[in-house]
Amino acid sequence: MTTEIFVLLGQDGVTNGAIYVLLALSLVLVYSVTRIVFVPQGEFVTFGAMTLASIQFGVLPGTLWILAGLCLIVALMELVAIARSRQFGKLPSVIGGYLLAPALLAGLCIFLPLKNLPLILQMFMTIVLVVPIGPLVYRVFFQPLAGASILVLLIAAVAVHLAMVGLALLAFGAEGVRTEAFSSGHLQLGWVNMSGQALWVTASSVGLILLLYIFFEHTMLGKALRATAANRIGARIVGIRTRLSGTICFALAAAIGTISGILISPITTIYYNSGLLLALKGFVGAIVGGLISYPVAAAGALFVGLLEAYASFAASAFKEVIVFTMIIPVLLWRSLSTFHIEEVEEE
Repeated sequence: MTTEIFVLLGQDGVTNGAIYVLLALSLVLVYSVTRIVFVPQGEFVTFGAMTLASIQFGVLPGTLWILAGLCLIVALMELVAIARSRQFGKLPSVIGGYLLAPALLAGLCIFLPLKNLPLILQMFMTIVLVVPIGPLVYRVFFQPLAGASILVLLIAAVAVHLAMVGLALLAFGAEGVRTEAFSSGHLQLGWVNMSGQALWVTASSVGLILLLYIFFEHTMLGKALRATAANRIGARIVGIRTRLSGTICFALAAAIGTISGILISPITTIYYNSGLLLALKGFVGAIVGGLISYPVAAAGALFVGLLEAYASFAASAFKEVIVFTMIIPVLLWRSLSTFHIEEVEEE
């Protein structure tokens, strides 16, 4: 391997690792607050990429119907809860949020010339269509199981993943897609010839990480999420609504996944079932951090990207095996160095 090839592979590793870092951080966020290993995280990457591709191809995004169906289910659940508790003052917010808002969004998608919109507006529409699916998934599938064991939550997460993969196949079909590049330029730095899209991916990932840092360190909502992650029962005692924390976590995870899908769709062909492999690589980084430490998870995910890049050169047929084998020594080390603590059940 020459120095030039080594540097080029390192560039690819950093680009891919930047996406894995985002996925790892979102997995740590969801697990630390809700105890859910968010297996469907990769599906939001898929939905983001394929929704943007549908918009650019001039096709009505199938995500719209998934969103509308989930809104209808949640509306029915909320109406039943209102009828039981007789809190009829909540009816306007339920009707407006879960029935009228999706109808308005559907009207915009049908009547607006989405294909002819500027790229930034197409990306905005993609985010608007995909991100709400995260909180809706939490409300339908996970909020009723909030007090369940981690194993039950994991089984539910796997079931949701399988359902979302099936919905992606139904909504988008089996064909792979790529979207338009954000930039066709290149940056030459010695041996390194970085494409504009790679720069976009890296810069956007760093920007998102900085925004997450500011959110958790300097906003009341972020501090409430940190408190919930540290001690759910203690957070409830001091008045923090843990259900709202779960909803916010899923919204953030969905946003991170959607933006990741938008970023990588011009450089990687995305299929309806591509999300699981991407999420698993982010999961390897998250496991390095014990699903607790954000900095260690980010470093682990970046290492996964670099390892994948160099493994693809040295042994391309076994690159996935090499990447996922890395989790074995990490799990062994954590098994030997961590004391078992009984899970605290919530009443």
